[in-house]
Amino acid sequence: MACCRSAKSLTRLILSELSVGRQPRKGYFFRACIGEPAVKPRGLVNLNASRQVLLRRFSTEVSATEQINLIKQLRERTSAPIKDVKLSLVTCNWDLEAAQKDLRKRGVVLAAKKSSRTAAEGLLSVAQTEKKAVVVELNCETDFVARNDVFQYLASSLAKIALSAESSMVQTQEAFIFGPEYLENMKINLDHPKISGETTVQNAVTEVAAMVGENVKIRRGYALSTSSHGAVLSYLHTCPQPGLGRIAGLLTLEIEDGNASLDALRGVGSSLAMHIVASKPLFLSKELVPSEALESERDILKAQAESSGKSQMAVEKMVEGRMRKYYEEVVLLEQKFVMNDSVKVKSLLNDLSKEVGSCVKIGNFLRMEVGEGIQR
Repeated sequence: MACCRSAKSLTRLILSELSVGRQPRKGYFFRACIGEPAVKPRGLVNLNASRQVLLRRFSTEVSATEQINLIKQLRERTSAPIKDVKLSLVTCNWDLEAAQKDLRKRGVVLAAKKSSRTAAEGLLSVAQTEKKAVVVELNCETDFVARNDVFQYLASSLAKIALSAESSMVQTQEAFIFGPEYLENMKINLDHPKISGETTVQNAVTEVAAMVGENVKIRRGYALSTSSHGAVLSYLHTCPQPGLGRIAGLLTLEIEDGNASLDALRGVGSSLAMHIVASKPLFLSKELVPSEALESERDILKAQAESSGKSQMAVEKMVEGRMRKYYEEVVLLEQKFVMNDSVKVKSLLNDLSKEVGSCVKIGNFLRMEVGEGIQR
């Protein structure tokens, strides 16, 4: 009887609370019915906001296994840090597409904050045809990111778009030097599992920076082209995949006779590109060494020779001998060929000219290394 009376009392209490014209008192039972937390979380003034946080945090619609799978999928799609992946998914109530969009939006901001940090690592990317070659330096902060497949894909894409671009470098045989502004506004069509679609080069670089969590930027680029009677050759050192490396050597070989075969030029040219990487020449010939550089070197060598206490005639001979050594160090044609140090590069070209039956000469050359000249 007591139990029956207690049940009737409880029923009357609930009906009275829900009667028209009365505001229900929010006791524990009422809060439990409507899903409102019995105790307001500290620091949360807005009850609706706190409810949404709790619903996302303790959602029964997305199981723990599903959450792990979503985190894994978004991580694979974006390569973003796992803490950022989880934050975007929670914020978007575990909606994968919305979380990816949110991550990209926030990533742009993060990339902008990192843009002032030193980026001295990265890769050189080379794209070429028989008559033209382009090398682009794409920098990042660490060698770890330089091994990232998205970073490498972007580097390769940049060289290809620079090679296909119509510019003054097509009409000239001189080296064409360009900075990041030359590429930034160009359209680029990306086709990678983690980054795809048509966008501008600048946006693509920003998006990759957001993915890898580092400062990523284009530093510089060079292009070499040759006449119809020549070929462009290249060599990449420390090469993670074709067309990418940390040090690049490029040169053009010109031949006077337009009917001569270019096969012999390609073989020797590839070896010369490797030589350029290894020997680090600064000038093509003696005539192209600036007079200021010669005077500076001569003054240094003369001071060193005079300190020996020998006669003036002996000093002059010592200086001339050391100047010949200087030319062998910095002038490409005067260097000993790295694959056969018994001959100089100019002798190698003379032998090649005899083989093809026409004069062969080097038109231009360049050597690039990732991060050279950057204050670390």
